[in-house]
Amino acid sequence: MEPRGAIGVYDEREDRFTLHADVQYPHRVRQLLAEKIFSIPEQNIRVVARDVGGGFGTKGWQYAEHRLVLWAARKVGRPVKWACERSEAIQADEHGRDNVTEAELAFDGNGKVVGLRVNTVANIGAYLSAIRNLLAAFTNVGTLIGVYDIPAAHVTVRTVHSNTNPTAPYRGAGRPEATFVIERMFDEAAREMGIDPAELRARNMIAPDAMPVKTALGLNYDCGEFAHNQAEVLKMANYDDFARRREEAAARGKLRGIGIANPIERAASPAPDFAEIRFSTDGSATILMGTKSQGQGHETVYKQIVGERLGLGPAEMRVIDGDTDRVAFGMGTMGSRSTVIGGSALYYAADKVIDKATEVAAHLLEASAADIEFADGKFTVAGTDREMTLKEVAKASFLPAKIPPGMEPGLFESATFVPDDDTYPNGSHMCEVEIDPDTGTIEIVGYWVVDDVGTMINPTIVKGQIHGGIAQGVGQILMEQVAYDKDSGQLLSGSFMDYAMPRADNFSTFDVASNDVPTQRNPLGVKGAGEAGTVGAMPSLMNAIMNALAPVGVTDLEMPATPERVWQAIAAARS
Repeated sequence: MEPRGAIGVYDEREDRFTLHADVQYPHRVRQLLAEKIFSIPEQNIRVVARDVGGGFGTKGWQYAEHRLVLWAARKVGRPVKWACERSEAIQADEHGRDNVTEAELAFDGNGKVVGLRVNTVANIGAYLSAIRNLLAAFTNVGTLIGVYDIPAAHVTVRTVHSNTNPTAPYRGAGRPEATFVIERMFDEAAREMGIDPAELRARNMIAPDAMPVKTALGLNYDCGEFAHNQAEVLKMANYDDFARRREEAAARGKLRGIGIANPIERAASPAPDFAEIRFSTDGSATILMGTKSQGQGHETVYKQIVGERLGLGPAEMRVIDGDTDRVAFGMGTMGSRSTVIGGSALYYAADKVIDKATEVAAHLLEASAADIEFADGKFTVAGTDREMTLKEVAKASFLPAKIPPGMEPGLFESATFVPDDDTYPNGSHMCEVEIDPDTGTIEIVGYWVVDDVGTMINPTIVKGQIHGGIAQGVGQILMEQVAYDKDSGQLLSGSFMDYAMPRADNFSTFDVASNDVPTQRNPLGVKGAGEAGTVGAMPSLMNAIMNALAPVGVTDLEMPATPERVWQAIAAARS
């Protein structure tokens, strides 16, 4: 949301750089700057990221401006600040999602899928500056299978360079592209075969008792209730009554359509992350995280995890992230991983706190550690009313006379967690639209979601993430487009005067429900929620648009589905 910016500082006495920047993974930026740019030890660079101002992937990595402000700060002997102007951002930032895909979906006589073939050409822009420029094109190819039992699949992805900005992960990082393809294919197949789109999907869904299952493209789905998600969203949207609503709209001269999509994501891929809990002498706690919040509510979620495990109140904790001098290690935030991996590391750090505090409490209560029970922030000697709060134990842990002989004073514990495999958030989205054939204007009149993100630590935050994701997906389908002049290659959509973004009046209300199926791949049972809305919004909206246009003979429409394009498609079909 905010353009990028950076401040470079050089301390000649310490021969040390400090970079203040809006990045999503500070420790990895520090590593790259130290190893690849300046060829100095990592300890000679500090990276600090405070308010990022929205990330979504674009601020994930190291841009040229970061190294330049550091170089300039050393050159001139004073701090150097750089700020990207809004009009510069679209010219200087990485872009997202520029694929052309041809797909084929084969069925047997009973409407069961027998094979999928996909060929994609992915534009990665003018420069390949890092492996991240290939991530969206390749790492989520596996989710082309969707939630369906597809026994055979073949996918080819070819990347091409062009005159455009480099492309890189943008909220979903390949998942929206993959889900868009398979869900559009199911709608097209249903239309050609004369089968209800929801029915065709239901015939082909992977059953819960078939999991864990390895798909034809190599992903290991562990759990989910895909058919139940769809059945519930059909009820929420009153799907059985849609024919009446379509007739009523037609009487008013409008085209009404409904679309469904059943997204699944490959999230929280295995990579370690770090968490530390430090108690102070007054019994309050500081939580240090290797992830980096960009407005997702990490501070709230992490306090909830620690509060539930240790019985501390929110005011007794503070959360620190985004500073390589204060946090020992971290991979940062991307790919719906923070609660899954960072939260799990925090869970295990809390376990270590309980283990050590139990020994201290046993010593103070003159009991065996085996007889100490911990619940609701209190240590109790089993079968008695003798107890101490964790806060009291934490204070005592700093006093050598009050801890067991040979124990190290203080209460500081850390943990690093790496999952064995990805998690797979999934769900079902349904969108209903009404189109004015005289103007091509599309109105979203209803949007319903059933999402399975595993255990929800904070349902309000999860719903907020889904709402925001839907908005970004809708924007791409209806209006967002980076445009270049075909003859000169000159960027045409260089400002918000020329690049359209969705506003509140482009949406209906969102009705979001949950069907939580916890995963066993982490101690919290969470699957990730940060990108779920975008992944489902794009195909469900486009399917609704195509369903609305079907009665007038429109069979093909390129995104963005602007009023001009929709009107032209209707006029061409009628002629």
